[in-house]
Amino acid sequence: MLDAILHFFHALYNPEGLKELVRAGGAPLVCTVVFIETGFFVGFFLPGDSLLVTAGVFSALPDGIPLKWLLLPVMLCAIVGDQVGYWIGRSAGAAMYRREDSLFFRRSHLQRAHDFYEKYGGRAVILARFIPIVRTFCPPVAGAAKMPYSRYLLFDIFGGVFWVGAMILGGYALGHSVPNIGQRIHYVIAVVIVLSVLPAVISILRARRAVPVASSSSAGTSSSAKGE
Repeated sequence: MLDAILHFFHALYNPEGLKELVRAGGAPLVCTVVFIETGFFVGFFLPGDSLLVTAGVFSALPDGIPLKWLLLPVMLCAIVGDQVGYWIGRSAGAAMYRREDSLFFRRSHLQRAHDFYEKYGGRAVILARFIPIVRTFCPPVAGAAKMPYSRYLLFDIFGGVFWVGAMILGGYALGHSVPNIGQRIHYVIAVVIVLSVLPAVISILRARRAVPVASSSSAGTSSSAKGE
């Protein structure tokens, strides 16, 4: 059982393995992964973007998953998953921020999603869909912040449809336009992974640059106070 679990996670982060997982698991696998990634803290490490693009590519192939059995079910799972996350945050509230780090939970990820929500407000529910880790932790943050449910639901439906549609239909378009795309899928997955991680890298770099600036400002203020 342990070997099977390790093999599954290795395949998720290996382009060739991911390709075989999508081919073997089909729409039920894609729906399950998307639901877990968006609905539970344990899903923050799941590669939703690359999985959806890969599924879209294979949907365009003759022996692939029919688009009608892929697109709407995955959209539904993405939306329902976020609802679960929202109500976890709504019921747990501040207790989430006091929870200790574990294998499947990091308070730093929760804080990052909180900062993202504070910056963008309701738009964060849509924008977070396209940022790994943040899309897992943003729903409970919105719930803990007591965002009105009707407003959250509206943003979430739009975000879920837009994210899943963009990823799957983007992959589907590639599958139709690029000859022998199935043999080059590992390049597509690599590009998607880089693009999905890029916003997080930029955010970290900006945060690191902001810290020295803030420290310098504090030091200057202290010096002025002493001079007075």
